Amino acid sequence: MNRRHIISVLVENHFGVLARISSLIAGRGFNIDSLTVGETEDPTVSRMTIVTRGDEQIIEQITKQLNRLIDVIKVTDMTECAHVERELVLIKVAAPTAQTRTEVVQVVDVFRARVVDMSTATLTIEITGDSEKVDAFIEMIEPFGIKEMARTGSVAMGRERNGRASRGAETRVA
Repeated sequence: MNRRHIISVLVENHFGVLARISSLIAGRGFNIDSLTVGETEDPTVSRMTIVTRGDEQIIEQITKQLNRLIDVIKVTDMTECAHVERELVLIKVAAPTAQTRTEVVQVVDVFRARVVDMSTATLTIEITGDSEKVDAFIEMIEPFGIKEMARTGSVAMGRERNGRASRGAETRVA
Protein backbone atom coordinates (compact mmCIF):
# COMPACT_ATOMS: atom_id res chain seq x y z
CA MET A 1 0.00 0.00 0.00
CA ASN A 2 1.36 3.44 -0.94
CA ARG A 3 1.44 5.39 2.27
CA ARG A 4 2.80 8.81 3.21
CA HIS A 5 6.13 8.60 5.07
CA ILE A 6 8.12 11.29 6.84
CA ILE A 7 11.82 10.47 6.83
CA SER A 8 14.15 12.48 9.04
CA VAL A 9 17.79 12.47 7.97
CA LEU A 10 20.58 13.97 10.06
CA VAL A 11 23.50 14.89 7.82
CA GLU A 12 26.85 16.56 8.11
CA ASN A 13 26.44 20.16 7.00
CA HIS A 14 28.66 19.96 3.91
CA PHE A 15 28.44 21.40 0.42
CA GLY A 16 26.50 19.18 -2.00
CA VAL A 17 24.74 16.91 0.53
CA LEU A 18 21.27 18.09 -0.47
CA ALA A 19 22.01 17.50 -4.16
CA ARG A 20 23.36 13.99 -3.50
CA ILE A 21 20.34 12.99 -1.40
CA SER A 22 17.70 14.40 -3.75
CA SER A 23 19.52 12.88 -6.76
CA LEU A 24 19.68 9.50 -5.03
CA ILE A 25 15.93 9.48 -4.38
CA ALA A 26 14.93 10.85 -7.79
CA GLY A 27 17.44 8.62 -9.58
CA ARG A 28 15.75 5.55 -8.13
CA GLY A 29 12.39 6.71 -9.48
CA PHE A 30 10.94 7.84 -6.12
CA ASN A 31 8.96 11.06 -5.90
CA ILE A 32 9.60 13.60 -3.14
CA ASP A 33 6.38 15.27 -1.98
CA SER A 34 8.33 17.79 0.11
CA LEU A 35 11.88 18.34 1.29
CA THR A 36 12.98 20.75 4.00
CA VAL A 37 16.50 21.33 5.26
CA GLY A 38 17.88 23.37 8.11
CA GLU A 39 20.65 23.54 10.66
CA THR A 40 20.13 21.81 13.98
CA GLU A 41 21.30 23.00 17.39
CA ASP A 42 24.76 21.93 16.16
CA PRO A 43 25.79 24.11 13.18
CA THR A 44 27.82 21.22 11.72
CA VAL A 45 24.67 19.06 11.42
CA SER A 46 21.53 19.66 9.34
CA ARG A 47 18.16 17.92 9.54
CA MET A 48 16.44 17.01 6.30
CA THR A 49 12.77 16.12 6.42
CA ILE A 50 11.68 14.17 3.36
CA VAL A 51 8.01 13.40 2.72
CA THR A 52 7.42 10.66 0.17
CA ARG A 53 4.89 7.96 -0.63
CA GLY A 54 5.50 4.28 -1.00
CA ASP A 55 5.03 0.84 0.44
CA GLU A 56 7.28 -0.56 3.15
CA GLN A 57 9.70 -2.07 0.61
CA ILE A 58 10.19 1.26 -1.15
CA ILE A 59 10.76 3.13 2.12
CA GLU A 60 13.19 0.46 3.30
CA GLN A 61 15.06 0.77 0.00
CA ILE A 62 15.22 4.58 0.36
CA THR A 63 16.57 4.37 3.92
CA LYS A 64 19.18 1.78 2.96
CA GLN A 65 20.33 3.94 0.04
CA LEU A 66 20.48 7.02 2.28
CA ASN A 67 22.58 5.17 4.84
CA ARG A 68 25.18 4.41 2.17
CA LEU A 69 25.94 8.11 1.72
CA ILE A 70 29.06 9.25 3.57
CA ASP A 71 27.56 12.47 5.01
CA VAL A 72 24.48 10.77 6.52
CA ILE A 73 24.56 10.44 10.32
CA LYS A 74 21.11 8.97 11.06
CA VAL A 75 17.92 8.09 9.15
CA THR A 76 14.56 7.80 10.93
CA ASP A 77 11.15 6.95 9.46
CA MET A 78 9.01 9.20 11.67
CA THR A 79 5.77 7.69 10.38
CA GLU A 80 5.65 4.90 12.96
CA CYS A 81 6.70 6.92 16.02
CA ALA A 82 5.01 9.62 18.04
CA HIS A 83 6.10 12.89 16.49
CA VAL A 84 5.27 16.55 16.08
CA GLU A 85 4.83 17.70 12.49
CA ARG A 86 4.40 21.24 11.23
CA GLU A 87 4.25 23.04 7.91
CA LEU A 88 4.13 26.76 7.16
CA VAL A 89 2.02 28.09 4.30
CA LEU A 90 1.53 31.59 2.94
CA ILE A 91 -1.62 32.02 0.84
CA LYS A 92 -2.70 35.12 -1.06
CA VAL A 93 -6.49 35.12 -1.42
CA ALA A 94 -8.76 37.34 -3.49
CA ALA A 95 -10.72 39.67 -1.21
CA PRO A 96 -12.03 42.53 -3.36
CA THR A 97 -14.93 43.54 -1.09
CA ALA A 98 -15.40 44.20 2.61
CA GLN A 99 -17.88 41.30 2.74
CA THR A 100 -15.34 38.89 1.22
CA ARG A 101 -12.60 40.09 3.60
CA THR A 102 -14.91 39.48 6.56
CA GLU A 103 -15.72 35.96 5.36
CA VAL A 104 -12.06 35.12 4.77
CA VAL A 105 -11.08 36.43 8.22
CA GLN A 106 -13.78 34.21 9.79
CA VAL A 107 -12.19 31.13 8.17
CA VAL A 108 -8.74 32.37 9.23
CA ASP A 109 -9.92 32.67 12.85
CA VAL A 110 -11.44 29.17 12.93
CA PHE A 111 -8.12 27.65 11.78
CA ARG A 112 -6.03 29.86 14.10
CA ALA A 113 -4.22 31.26 11.09
CA ARG A 114 -3.42 34.94 10.74
CA VAL A 115 -3.55 37.68 8.16
CA VAL A 116 0.01 38.94 7.55
CA ASP A 117 -0.61 41.36 4.66
CA MET A 118 -3.55 43.17 3.13
CA SER A 119 -4.23 45.16 -0.02
CA THR A 120 -7.43 46.51 -1.51
CA ALA A 121 -7.90 43.29 -3.50
CA THR A 122 -6.14 40.52 -1.51
CA LEU A 123 -5.32 39.11 1.92
CA THR A 124 -2.13 37.17 2.58
CA ILE A 125 -2.59 34.52 5.24
CA GLU A 126 -0.07 32.52 7.26
CA ILE A 127 -1.04 29.13 8.63
CA THR A 128 1.01 26.52 10.45
CA GLY A 129 0.03 23.01 11.40
CA ASP A 130 0.21 19.41 10.31
CA SER A 131 -0.51 18.66 6.68
CA GLU A 132 -4.11 17.61 7.38
CA LYS A 133 -4.90 20.99 8.99
CA VAL A 134 -3.21 22.88 6.17
CA ASP A 135 -5.03 20.85 3.50
CA ALA A 136 -8.39 21.43 5.25
CA PHE A 137 -7.71 25.19 5.41
CA ILE A 138 -6.79 25.31 1.72
CA GLU A 139 -10.00 23.46 0.84
CA MET A 140 -12.05 26.00 2.83
CA ILE A 141 -10.29 29.04 1.38
CA GLU A 142 -10.21 27.85 -2.28
CA PRO A 143 -13.72 29.14 -3.14
CA PHE A 144 -12.53 32.70 -2.45
CA GLY A 145 -9.85 32.37 -5.13
CA ILE A 146 -6.26 31.54 -4.28
CA LYS A 147 -3.99 33.95 -6.16
CA GLU A 148 -0.66 32.57 -4.94
CA MET A 149 0.59 29.99 -2.45
CA ALA A 150 3.95 28.96 -0.95
CA ARG A 151 4.30 25.82 1.22
CA THR A 152 7.43 24.98 3.17
CA GLY A 153 6.86 21.26 3.35
CA SER A 154 6.70 19.34 6.61
CA VAL A 155 9.25 19.36 9.37
CA ALA A 156 9.01 16.71 12.07
CA MET A 157 10.61 15.78 15.35
CA GLY A 158 10.04 12.77 17.59
CA ARG A 159 8.14 13.28 20.84
CA GLU A 160 9.61 12.44 24.21
CA ARG A 161 7.71 10.31 26.68
CA ASN A 162 8.77 10.36 30.33
CA GLY A 163 12.16 11.81 29.43
CA ARG A 164 12.82 9.22 26.70
CA ALA A 165 12.72 9.91 23.00
CA SER A 166 10.10 8.06 21.00
CA ARG A 167 11.68 5.62 18.54
CA GLY A 168 10.68 5.30 14.94
CA ALA A 169 12.14 2.93 12.40
CA GLU A 170 15.63 4.22 12.96
CA THR A 171 18.83 3.28 11.26
CA ARG A 172 22.23 4.64 12.18
CA VAL A 173 25.44 4.88 10.29
CA ALA A 174 28.46 3.76 12.29
